[in-house]
Amino acid sequence: QVQLVESGGDLVQAGGSLRLSCAASGSIFSFNYMGWYRRALGKQRDLVAIITNSGTTNYADSVKGRFTISRDNAKNTVYLQMNSLKTTDTAVYYCKAITGNDIDWGQGTQVTVSS
Repeated sequence: QVQLVESGGDLVQAGGSLRLSCAASGSIFSFNYMGWYRRALGKQRDLVAIITNSGTTNYADSVKGRFTISRDNAKNTVYLQMNSLKTTDTAVYYCKAITGNDIDWGQGTQVTVSS
């Protein structure tokens, strides 16, 4: 079983920035893709951004131009840089890894954007 541990969530004012990290217990090279998802209170967990092992990235329309997903294979870590944060970005953010039919989730990290 793959362990994914998110960190970096915090309380931040609107317009501010945060960087989330997802540390994997194994080489992220083994995954077909990794991604960030989020779930706001009372909402479905939705895609934020994904990155494939080829480096291709995709983003939800709501975060394009503000969020950037990246990876560091040597550190087995995927990042989500979040800029120009909005109150509507408030959610629990989850890391996800997929290889074939194998899906792994982290436990989530809370991001709260105020004012």
